Amino acid sequence: MRVPRLLAFSAGTAVILGGALLTTGTAEAAGQNYVALGDSYSAGVGAGSYDSGSGSCSRSTKAYPQLWANSNAPSSFRFVACSGATTDSVTSGQLSALSSSTTLASITVGGNDAGFASVMQTCVLSSDSSCVTAVNNAKTYAQNTLPGKLDTLYGSMKSKAPSAKFVVLGYPHLYYMNSGFCIGLSNTKRSALNSAADALDSTISAASSRAGFKFSDVRPIFNTHELCSGDDWLNSVTIPIGNSYHPTALGQSSGYLPGFKNGVASALK
Repeated sequence: MRVPRLLAFSAGTAVILGGALLTTGTAEAAGQNYVALGDSYSAGVGAGSYDSGSGSCSRSTKAYPQLWANSNAPSSFRFVACSGATTDSVTSGQLSALSSSTTLASITVGGNDAGFASVMQTCVLSSDSSCVTAVNNAKTYAQNTLPGKLDTLYGSMKSKAPSAKFVVLGYPHLYYMNSGFCIGLSNTKRSALNSAADALDSTISAASSRAGFKFSDVRPIFNTHELCSGDDWLNSVTIPIGNSYHPTALGQSSGYLPGFKNGVASALK
């Protein structure tokens, strides 16, 4: 998943203060021990330029964690996000990257728990009614089962890294709904899929709040850059098929990276 500007007379002051805050934030970031956890949206699936050493996890050099590390030079950086990750697989396969020395960590997770890939397959290949049913099932899971899984995972993350600040990023809407013409899925399917992102983000935001983590909502940043917007930051159906419905390199650099920066700035206050 823009705020109004201050009055014009304060603009000069805002620029000066903004520059000072940016400098301070960069200095603070340089001392961070940063760990990037999560699923394909954090790994950078869809952005290309994959690290061959990451295997099927498909970690991209264009993913927001790597971009942030490149520009902020943290003291240490561990990038363990993996395509297909769920709350369970993050717990079993990624939390070992956290330690008492970790000071900053990020994560996207929950979409695969709710069956994102299966829902997308149903919506692409089946009828409107089948798509809506699949989305509603995923939303039910997100609202009733996922909260407990996130609470358990976030608790484990805090136990592993008690000194860390945690930034949790959500998921964008897939489709821009104000387009007059859009090839592909029907309006019914597109609306249903966007509502699934809303359900996921609501659950993730609430769980983040309970854990004391910072939630960063990327939906406003991706607004007018969804599929069918004419300035898409997401892949539609593409080859390889696993890249479909994931952020492009521009979606990582212009969508998720600013979202993460916002979360870091809030967490370090």
